[in-house]
Amino acid sequence: MRRLVHDLLPPEVCSLLNPAAIYANNEISLRDVEVYGFDYDYTLAQYADTLHPEIFTAARDILIEHYKYPEGIRKYDYNPSFAIRGLHYDIQKSLLMKIDAFHYVQLGTAYRGLQPVPDEEVIDLYGGTQHVPLYQMSGFYGKGPSIKQFMDIFSLPEMALLSCVVDHFLGHGLEFDQAHLYKDVTDAIRDVHVKGLMYQWIERDMEKYILRGDETFAVLSRLVAHGKQLFLITNSPFSFVDKGMRHMVGADWRQLFDVVIVQADKPSFFTDRRKPFRKLDEKGSLHWDRITRLEKGKIYRQGNLFDFLRLTEWRGPRVLYFGDHLYSDLADLMLRHGWRTGAIIPELEREIRIINTEQYMHSLTWQQALTGLLERMQTYQDAESRQVLAAWMKERQELRCITKALFNAQFGSIFRTFHNPTYFSRRLVRFSDLYMASLSCLLNYRVDFTFYPRRTPLQHEAPLWMDQLCTGCMKTPFLGDMAHIR
Repeated sequence: MRRLVHDLLPPEVCSLLNPAAIYANNEISLRDVEVYGFDYDYTLAQYADTLHPEIFTAARDILIEHYKYPEGIRKYDYNPSFAIRGLHYDIQKSLLMKIDAFHYVQLGTAYRGLQPVPDEEVIDLYGGTQHVPLYQMSGFYGKGPSIKQFMDIFSLPEMALLSCVVDHFLGHGLEFDQAHLYKDVTDAIRDVHVKGLMYQWIERDMEKYILRGDETFAVLSRLVAHGKQLFLITNSPFSFVDKGMRHMVGADWRQLFDVVIVQADKPSFFTDRRKPFRKLDEKGSLHWDRITRLEKGKIYRQGNLFDFLRLTEWRGPRVLYFGDHLYSDLADLMLRHGWRTGAIIPELEREIRIINTEQYMHSLTWQQALTGLLERMQTYQDAESRQVLAAWMKERQELRCITKALFNAQFGSIFRTFHNPTYFSRRLVRFSDLYMASLSCLLNYRVDFTFYPRRTPLQHEAPLWMDQLCTGCMKTPFLGDMAHIR
């Protein structure tokens, strides 16, 4: 077995709990992919977390100086460990919470302002249940009428600021309209981006803010060397993208791409047929000539996916597009146009390292102990076994709380509640064929590698799988599966 795993299997198969691995939700062969597409922010360009306090502080000051919010809000600083991506915010209840794949609020993860809301109050707010009805949930792009899901990395300072402002109003007994407060905070965060403040910070000190630039260059160069076509579709302006790409790739970065589209206005780029492409010259000036073809080395603005497909004929599974936002980058491409999609999830690296460090904390030893207890407790007549089980369950619950705190003290892991996947995980599985911590993970795989989703048991199959594993008679049809048996 040692020789099989270490000598015969290719390295990319042995990727269990590897933060540099690519994880598959769907079978996909890179051999069939001819065209690679990319978003820019948090895809080609990875940013340091030091950017988030800058966004928080600028938006906080905008609230005070332009929206005339109380000066007392200025005492709040950004807390990088408060929120996680994928949380939901109930606007009318001013409630920030973590919801699982089945629309249940994970108890212990609901906050109003900076204070936890008791489980009993959460249940009472939703009519005697933890369940949030489907009609109240966020819509297709995470923006429902009453509940918003925060899906991108830029939303971390937004959630922090929203919670701080609510905390100030509640702490000082000030009345406020929940919907207006939410809109003002959202608008203040938007102003930071629209006014170009974030672009200015990054352009002034790219070494400080941009991470893994050399790896981005290595990925793009490798794909081009193997005859792949590349394109870029981003909402960022050309001057910002140009400076960032020059920093990471070099002055001739545009020669790597067959098509470059900036200020695309995603997600409407994927659904709105009305906006035409416009060409930008070297100085960034807009030309109004009708675009009849997309030329390599040229820069285009806005446009729409339908014209893009017509002009390039890049359709279906021969195209693989990478982005960090599950809704505005990936959802439409997979569901409506048949492209293959890859999600960039930077948090994945940290979460995997936590799991590795703690060795799951709920190891097979616990499962064996519980199995032994249950065998002794067939009729629940063994008083000693019941006492041991009660103690075991209490310790198990304490371990769950410890595990949650390791990821995030308030909300835990972005991928899992105590028992179920999160709503974020549900959308990740639905809208991405592959997901990974960064684009550089592609460097660990051949350009003709085939990804297979790991076969896991359905609930009605689980007892059979465990019996086979425990008795050592597990028959595995594919060598790749052997790497995941420990």
